[in-house]
Amino acid sequence: MQSFLLQHEFHLKLPYTLILSIPLLVDFFDSPEAYSSREQSFPQNPQSRKWSKSEWLVAAIGIVLIVFSFSVSVDSTSDSSVGRSDLVKLTLSSKAKERGAFCLDGSLPGYHFHNGSGSGSKSWLLFLEGGGWCDTIESCSSRAMTSLGSSSFFEHKVAFQGVLSSDPSQNPDFFNWNRVLIRYCDGASFAGHPEAEFKNETRLFFRGQLIWEAIMDELLSMGMSHAKHNLSFCLAIPLMFLFVLHIFDKLQAILTGCSAGGLATLIHCDYFRDNLPRDAAVKCVSDGGYFLNVYVNCLLSQVTNFSQHLCLCCSRVSLRKPDVLGNPTMESFFHDVVTLQDVDKSLDQNCVAKMEPSKCMFPREFIKNIRTPVFLVNAAYDYWQIQNVLVPDSADIDEYWAMCRLNIQECDAAQMKVLHGFRSSLMDAIGEFHENKEGGMFINSCNSHCQIRESSWHSPTSPRIENKTIAESVGDWYFNRKPVKLIDCPYPCNTSC
Repeated sequence: MQSFLLQHEFHLKLPYTLILSIPLLVDFFDSPEAYSSREQSFPQNPQSRKWSKSEWLVAAIGIVLIVFSFSVSVDSTSDSSVGRSDLVKLTLSSKAKERGAFCLDGSLPGYHFHNGSGSGSKSWLLFLEGGGWCDTIESCSSRAMTSLGSSSFFEHKVAFQGVLSSDPSQNPDFFNWNRVLIRYCDGASFAGHPEAEFKNETRLFFRGQLIWEAIMDELLSMGMSHAKHNLSFCLAIPLMFLFVLHIFDKLQAILTGCSAGGLATLIHCDYFRDNLPRDAAVKCVSDGGYFLNVYVNCLLSQVTNFSQHLCLCCSRVSLRKPDVLGNPTMESFFHDVVTLQDVDKSLDQNCVAKMEPSKCMFPREFIKNIRTPVFLVNAAYDYWQIQNVLVPDSADIDEYWAMCRLNIQECDAAQMKVLHGFRSSLMDAIGEFHENKEGGMFINSCNSHCQIRESSWHSPTSPRIENKTIAESVGDWYFNRKPVKLIDCPYPCNTSC
């Protein structure tokens, strides 16, 4: 409630301040002679005095603002009664076919749209769904028979929770914004290109970039590119007043996403910014999208009691061989994804010009080139990266990590040393970004992955750093209430995880 009042303080106070200031405003509009004659008429017969045109003008403005602020308060009241999870229906893109934008199997891409209201009617939040990648024709063909490759398998309705929720107790700053969940069905972080289809002689559709552009065009045509005030008598308001109102009611927008969608958020952040009005407040929030391509320098030793390999690690960073056996698992995987779908065309071209394109899938290599303000939400002990980057199945033949990689509470002291080394690698990788004055971050010590579409976004049981939830931290950063660079202490010090 406090954050809502802070956000809408201008709308709630201005009408009443303006009404109380009518005499001063009248002096501005009227001539000295009119003011003098009006002053003399007050003691003679105040009830019979007629208002001047300027008084009627100011009164009209006050009434307009009262109605506007009332609509804000009524809307917030109605929104607060919405349940914790809203079921929002699927919409297949109407612009996708003409743009040639298709899911892997050739079906139309889609999204779920929840209309904004009141003070949030001009504000937009786009969430890019995640779900890994496919790096071969075989894996993409299998993916095309699931909801991650075909809209034929999309749920017709999905629950909007966390950062997408309409409940102000769960989503205090963005609950009444226009909120869009963009479904993920291309297997390459919305960055594949159709030229790769001919190169690979496949019937699969590699159209991630076109999907992103088609849905963006659709949302822009739905009002994301501009905004209209819901005041039927706007023509009665002076142009000067409309200019003032515009300053306090400009378009706001956030691009966000999780995992592969969090990486896509970083890849497409500047495109998002460049397609919105220049005066709009546009920022990007990447959740679980900061994937590492680091080698935690290891000394492989034999654990005699178990006949298994263990990697005793420190935090020295290299750009090769990230898993516990020294295999370049993630770098090799991204190389195959980029090659298969011609993803390099969507990556940061400054980065691509300097190094092998697949390395530009790793945020460390290109985040410094993003012009738009970025906020990073990441778990220092990200379970997806532990299971797929640090200790993939191929690196755990003897299953020494079988329990630990699935549950950090099952790790022994030697394994925790490895995981602490992985955290140190993340700290090193974000070191330069930490100095970015416009950037923000919330790096907790939880063993989690995607956090902003769940109850971990903002609830009594949410993870906290310095007693701030992720939602409060992102809100403080987005609305410039305070700088936010929160980094948690090493596991297991944070009991809120």
